Amino acid sequence: MPLLTIENLPGAVVDVPAGANLLAALQAAGHDWMHACGAKGRCTTCRLQVCTGLENLSPLTSAELRYRTAGRLRTDERLTCQAQLPTGDVLGRVPEATQLPHLRYLANDV
Repeated sequence: MPLLTIENLPGAVVDVPAGANLLAALQAAGHDWMHACGAKGRCTTCRLQVCTGLENLSPLTSAELRYRTAGRLRTDERLTCQAQLPTGDVLGRVPEATQLPHLRYLANDV
């Protein structure tokens, strides 16, 4: 099973089952993750900055393409409610703008 590792969220190494989006896998593993639209791809609050393994993620969805065109989703970011991990591991970070205030994150320069 492919692994999603969030390098600035201690303990966040998650098995991503086939067919599950990253947000569902994170939540199933007990990790609190920002998301405001109910995993519908209607906002960008659940985004993940991908450090390595971008090529292992499913193709961009229409929602992600729309946000990328509008400049609201960088080329190294994916929406966790949209992206799946069918082929290999991904290492990512929670962007500073979407970090939850009650969680402890590692510094950005780690």
